[in-house]
Amino acid sequence: MPTVVLMDVSLSMTRPVSLDGSEEFQRKNLAVHGLNMLFEHMASNYRLEFTALMAFSSLWELLVPFTRDYNALQEALSSVEDYDKTCIESALHGVSNLVQQEWGSACPCQVMLITDGSLGIGKGSLRHSLQTLKQRGDDKKFPLPFPFPTKLYIMCIANAEELQMTDAMNNLEELLRLSGGDGQIFTMEGPLCMKSVQAMFGRLIDYAYSPFHAVLHCGNLSSDVQVFPRPEPIVVDEEVEPMPRTVSTDLEIVGFIEISDISSPPVISRHLVLPIAVNKDVDEVGTGATDELEEEPSASQMAGKSPNFCVLLHGSLKVEGMIALVQLGTEWYGMLYSQADSKKKSNLMMSLFEPGSEPLPWLGKITHLGPISEAAENPYGEDDNKSPFPVQPQVKRSYAQNVTVWIKASGLQTDVQKILRNARKLPDKTQTFYKELNRLRKAALAFGFWELLKGVADLLERECTLLPDSAHPDAAFQLSHAAQQLKLASTGDSQYAAFDHNIAPMHTDFSS
Repeated sequence: MPTVVLMDVSLSMTRPVSLDGSEEFQRKNLAVHGLNMLFEHMASNYRLEFTALMAFSSLWELLVPFTRDYNALQEALSSVEDYDKTCIESALHGVSNLVQQEWGSACPCQVMLITDGSLGIGKGSLRHSLQTLKQRGDDKKFPLPFPFPTKLYIMCIANAEELQMTDAMNNLEELLRLSGGDGQIFTMEGPLCMKSVQAMFGRLIDYAYSPFHAVLHCGNLSSDVQVFPRPEPIVVDEEVEPMPRTVSTDLEIVGFIEISDISSPPVISRHLVLPIAVNKDVDEVGTGATDELEEEPSASQMAGKSPNFCVLLHGSLKVEGMIALVQLGTEWYGMLYSQADSKKKSNLMMSLFEPGSEPLPWLGKITHLGPISEAAENPYGEDDNKSPFPVQPQVKRSYAQNVTVWIKASGLQTDVQKILRNARKLPDKTQTFYKELNRLRKAALAFGFWELLKGVADLLERECTLLPDSAHPDAAFQLSHAAQQLKLASTGDSQYAAFDHNIAPMHTDFSS
């Protein structure tokens, strides 16, 4: 996910720090040193990460827009200037505008606030902003929480004791809470020095920017891979005691399936899978091999010529039009597939399904899938003219049944009028009349709508009295019989109000 680095360049960041008799450094110098360490790490391990650099005091300025050029970020850091007082609120407004313009409001983003813990003075200070939260109109709302998913990391160029001497720590914790609480406050341990700031940024790297390395297995073949971005832990809400579930570092391919069968499934997240070159053979070079070493190809060139299962898998999936089902953990699966960026370039991607043994209903349980060779006959047919999917459920789905639902009064009125229309055409419409009558009866019993049954019974009795002289005698018997059965059902008597019971036509001696 993209990262916005928000650098405090107010006057308080120019306060000197004594480093054991050596030359004096400013807190800003410590912050720059820590950020350079972070950028070097990202250039080596997070090269695909987009990062932007902003500076702020009472106003904010975009120094480097979102880029993957970490040299440009380090150059901008080295030439950053000092300005006036701290105003964190205006800087957060700037972050919100920048991210929404570049990525919209759906893309998760990481925001890194680098400050010395000074909250500013008077109007515009963080203290004043938090105190006036409930006194604002909609046109002057506080920028947190951001309209996009975010993780806020506050890097304090100060130790915890210094922050707790004032209300700085409490205000920063409130800022973190307003952002959604998904983030952390980092402080320096011990004296303010280069070693302490390196340790603090090292903790940030371990927490948020450590690459996810795994081993992809398929039978006897395996490959070391990096999954980017790092998969986040998933908490399953349905469990009695929810525990975060993490993706295993051993990814096991359990089978292959055609893209047309998997279709376009719902996924939690998508990740890029990159092969890692592991050079296990180290040749010992003697003292006289200096000239020969210069002619040796580089490690990256050697890695490009080495066989790699990840590359083989990517090419195979692309050519065959298939995906690989991969097990991420206990009852947790995902899929590996080839996704094209352009006509000439494609990448190996991994999508994570919802945890569970049956993440895609049309495939059934993943553990029940097996190789075609074990089937009695080819489930795809001899000419690939059929498919075993979707798997038909053993129990008929409720949404596949003809369920009566009355959302508006007009729907109920239509069903009653349909019964009355068929009643006027008895005995020709006897079967249709009782079919509609039983459908309405079951719905009324399911909803506990006893008054409806009595009301329809009264309507049928009225229709019986309004029959013309030319009406068939059987019509009067059928209407009276139906009205009596509905009245008995409206009493709630278990003998006549059973849901599975149907009103049957009355047998008479009249013939049409």
